[in-house]
Amino acid sequence: MKRVLTIETMGGRGEGVAEGPVYVPFALPGETVEAEIAGGRAAAMVIITASPERIAPVCRHFGACGGCQVQHWDLAAYRAWKRQLVVTALRHRGIAADVLPLIDGHGQGRRRIVLHVRRRSGVVTAGFMAQRSHDLIDIVECPVLDPALECAAAIARDVGAAAGDCDCAFTVTDFGLDLAIKAERALQPSLMRALAPVARDRDLVRLTLNGETVFARGPAQIAIGTAMVSLPAVSFLQATAAGEAVLAGFVLEHLRGARLVADLFCGAGPFALRLAERARVYGADSDKPSIAALAAAARATPGLKPVEAVQRDLFREPLTATELARFDAVVFDPPRAGAEAQMRQIAKSKLGLVVAVSCDPASFARDAAILVAAGFVLKLVQPVDQFRYTPHVEIAALFGRR
Repeated sequence: MKRVLTIETMGGRGEGVAEGPVYVPFALPGETVEAEIAGGRAAAMVIITASPERIAPVCRHFGACGGCQVQHWDLAAYRAWKRQLVVTALRHRGIAADVLPLIDGHGQGRRRIVLHVRRRSGVVTAGFMAQRSHDLIDIVECPVLDPALECAAAIARDVGAAAGDCDCAFTVTDFGLDLAIKAERALQPSLMRALAPVARDRDLVRLTLNGETVFARGPAQIAIGTAMVSLPAVSFLQATAAGEAVLAGFVLEHLRGARLVADLFCGAGPFALRLAERARVYGADSDKPSIAALAAAARATPGLKPVEAVQRDLFREPLTATELARFDAVVFDPPRAGAEAQMRQIAKSKLGLVVAVSCDPASFARDAAILVAAGFVLKLVQPVDQFRYTPHVEIAALFGRR
């Protein structure tokens, strides 16, 4: 059914929202559009009245590729909307807080991506899936990436020619590109012989397939503070170096003076290793390779305070209120699901200083509500934009006792 719609707001997934609600991809607030409607969603949109905030997208693939949702929106309006995502999530939990203006953490661009590779009738394509689809968009360019990843799609096609269908996870390290391939094919000698020249010719620092090393010309390392961390083949890393620096700066500023800090969901140590330059740190995470990388980096870096790195599933076995009693402060940075079980233990503890880092406004607001109900005050909230042109927003927040 075709209808004329007036776009009232921008939804949480970067789609225009008309009365109904009807969700209209690529429409902006204030626009009038004509579109086919099916199941509360619009398709085949024609703009009747365009918003003055509409701008030309920066990428030729925008509108087909599912990676970005709002390249067509004026940056000032986009940034205000992204901050409002955090305000709205907190309001839904009954929390009023000082939410600062969004900080741009894009920097040089994203330093890690996963490209899907498919081989059909002898033709290899590499890129991202289309909007709300499993159709693969063959990528020629991606302006949101770190310049070091400019050749990533070409490398992925080289890999696909040798390995067939696979996913290629690229990470920009301080010594070159690290490539981790996930494929159905096992690493047989013939496949290793086919992939090793790709790694050499493309000057990769390391290439692994399903966790097994195919090629390594040196360490896949990044600097974190004064430490050098050898990254596991597949590990979490903040999307941009600039974003990590902003989040780490917030953590360091607000934990100034703490002598013993618990870093929960610590990963390979983006906060722990920086904190250890002035405080003792207990770091816990469920990922064994990341914990090993943190421990090794801490041991190899002179001048750091002691770092205790522990493999622990904080979803199933959160630090108890009793265990938390020895710490001056806690910082936590959980996956998108949040840290509800751990928050309930912090809520029972005598801790007076907590810094939260989150990648999801909804789970952050839920966790914040647990602490607020226990007598904490949400003193400060800082949104950070690492994923430009998308609805994803990072959050750093400061909690203290009344």
